[in-house]
Amino acid sequence: MNDLNPSGWRPSTGSSEPGAWRPTVTGHRALEQDEPLLFEIGSLDGCGVDFDEDDGAEMLDALPRRTTPVALPGLSEPEAVRHYTRLSRQNYAIDLGLFPLGSCTMKHNPRLNEKVARMPGFASVHPLQPQQTVEGALEVIAQLADWLVALTGMASVAMTPKAGAHGELCGLLAIRAALEARGEADARRVILVPESAHGTNPATAAFAGFTVAPIPANPDGRIDLAALLERLGDDVAGVMITNPNTCGLFERDMKTIADAVHAAGGYVYCDGANFNAVVGRVRPGDLGVDAMHINLHKTFSTPHGGGGPGAGPVVLSQALAPFAPLPMVVRDEAGKPRLIEDPAERTDAFGRMCAFHGQMGMFTRALAYILTHGADGLRQVSGDAVLNANYLLASLKDVLDAPFAESGACMHEALFSDAGFAEGFSTLDLAKGLIDEGFHPMTVYFPLVVHGAMLVEPTETESKAALDQFIAAMRDLARRAKDGDPALKAAPVHAPRRRLDETLAARKPRLVWKEA
Repeated sequence: MNDLNPSGWRPSTGSSEPGAWRPTVTGHRALEQDEPLLFEIGSLDGCGVDFDEDDGAEMLDALPRRTTPVALPGLSEPEAVRHYTRLSRQNYAIDLGLFPLGSCTMKHNPRLNEKVARMPGFASVHPLQPQQTVEGALEVIAQLADWLVALTGMASVAMTPKAGAHGELCGLLAIRAALEARGEADARRVILVPESAHGTNPATAAFAGFTVAPIPANPDGRIDLAALLERLGDDVAGVMITNPNTCGLFERDMKTIADAVHAAGGYVYCDGANFNAVVGRVRPGDLGVDAMHINLHKTFSTPHGGGGPGAGPVVLSQALAPFAPLPMVVRDEAGKPRLIEDPAERTDAFGRMCAFHGQMGMFTRALAYILTHGADGLRQVSGDAVLNANYLLASLKDVLDAPFAESGACMHEALFSDAGFAEGFSTLDLAKGLIDEGFHPMTVYFPLVVHGAMLVEPTETESKAALDQFIAAMRDLARRAKDGDPALKAAPVHAPRRRLDETLAARKPRLVWKEA
């Protein structure tokens, strides 16, 4: 054990000195193989499969013909398989190691969930099948809905939204519909959004046609209660709160805020992306929440899948439940699930969020996860997630600035900053150094209330050994950033690609390949 590695984890003894390896003729580095673009491998003039010239000629003659070349590279099957396999080896995944993205809850996806989702009765179901042929699928949706309602203490749930921001839009449209029913939609056009909320919250409010009024944070990283109460008025439609917030802190004044917003005639939307921190321990409905989306691909461990498919069911209070979108699965008097699609049956519904009834594969995985854990297991999930985050915070706050460490225990994620780094060194340098250490970087420069923010979420699925390895890497990188180690500015040096001009790539992306 030493100052940089109090956990006692022992890093590899392999040499990392310059000159320890030499460039290869191929560009490969053992099993880390350099891979050119698909267009640079195959020829645009050929095909990867040999055909006789007269094969299918009669059929082809009867079909329209292209007037321009297809401009796709001709690859054999081995070339195509090798290309994508090599690319897959350059990717990072939760199955390779800890994925510390703050606010994203990237945790292990149990293989049992995948097996259940691939059962023919679920994997092959079609949204246009008659209801009597998909009663099992409807029961899955209904059971999942029952669990979500019970876990959140709400009255109803809209299952169709596809992900977090889609769920936010659903909640705000329900709020707008409720205001229209009260005849106040034109007067109440303002949504209050705290600085500690997720970045999608103000964007969604603006997209839904509301005006956004920001609410500052107090020195403890939580909502400035006095500022929020002062802003309430007849023009306020509601408030969007992320709880736990993006500083990794629980909003202790949540019930007081909700009561005040309701008294002023508004509604309370809670961003449920961080529900993994409180599932089984806090019911948002008990805190006065009117609408909250739940990211099934976070709390209930369905795969993110490179950005999708996700699922973001929205739980609704008694006040908003009548305005939930269609289609909706309900239970009849005998307890049998039924899909309502006809607007005549739900005249208050604000409309539809999507063509069909949601992401069936995600519903199946989430229900399998819930039934595997049970109520007590879900409670342990949130407890272990919070424990792991606080272990990281306690292990790193002596070498990294932790802005709100004195505000009490964090929740599911720990927040650090680059304060104290040597001149010219920043969060970006530490993040790039993490790549060399074999980790995907944490969320950087978010939340915006902290300069040079580093938001780390370990989740509950990481072992102490995995956390100790990550802590050792972070402590060493923090030392190097404070000492102004020039080698850190060049990181990553062991990755398939070196440091890129990310600003140029974002503003002027090259999305189409052109032959030089």
